[in-house]
Amino acid sequence: MLNQFSRSELIYGREAIERLKRSRVAVFGVGGVGGYVVEALVRSGVGTLDIIDNDDVSLTNINRQIIATHETIGMSKVDLCETRIHQIKPDCIVNKHKVFYLPETSETFDFSDYDYVVDAIDTVSAKLDIIEKCKTFNIPIISSMGCGNRIDPTRLEIADISKTHMDPLAKVIRKGLKGRRINHVKVVFSTEAPIVPIVSDGEQTGSTGAAGRQTPGSTPFVPAAAGLIIASEVVRDLTDYQTINHLKGPAKR
Repeated sequence: MLNQFSRSELIYGREAIERLKRSRVAVFGVGGVGGYVVEALVRSGVGTLDIIDNDDVSLTNINRQIIATHETIGMSKVDLCETRIHQIKPDCIVNKHKVFYLPETSETFDFSDYDYVVDAIDTVSAKLDIIEKCKTFNIPIISSMGCGNRIDPTRLEIADISKTHMDPLAKVIRKGLKGRRINHVKVVFSTEAPIVPIVSDGEQTGSTGAAGRQTPGSTPFVPAAAGLIIASEVVRDLTDYQTINHLKGPAKR
């Protein structure tokens, strides 16, 4: 019988689709990267999604975030994500957390409940804490490194963080993990050198943000591609998908 996942079953098989229906994935941050992670995971058939973000849509989100339009400015990102999820998969269980994840708020979350965790947030201390929690509970995790100030989505790669290069954020995370005696975590990163943002006199584009950091430039391409790559890897891991049978070519008639 045809259903909305029939085309996916042709690739992964029915058993894998059923496994995704039974899976629970937490996505920390549903902005430029995380929004596309959520989009692809629900379209893949993941049965339960935890979405964590305390931000509202702003005007400057429209250039790259899938839930951001002129009509949604000022609205909660997790509320918008929940609505979109149910428009795609009405029976998906959604657990909303309107909170900025920080080490101080980590006790709100029981990581042992998750089958997979996606880290798509920007705050270094939070990223480090999420990774450490997943390592403690032996929960698979994939973490997004820097996507700002880049224009080429073809330069994105999946790798262990020990193999990253050309990514200032990954360098900081590597150092922080070393202090926690964590040497390995799966990440998506870009091999493209970050572009220096163009700042004109009187413009707010280059204003400083949290902790005095300059606001990064962004495009529609790299965050979206990173989100789709992350979702693809999550689905691959949850289904134990192997390509070996597909490499044999079509069956002989």
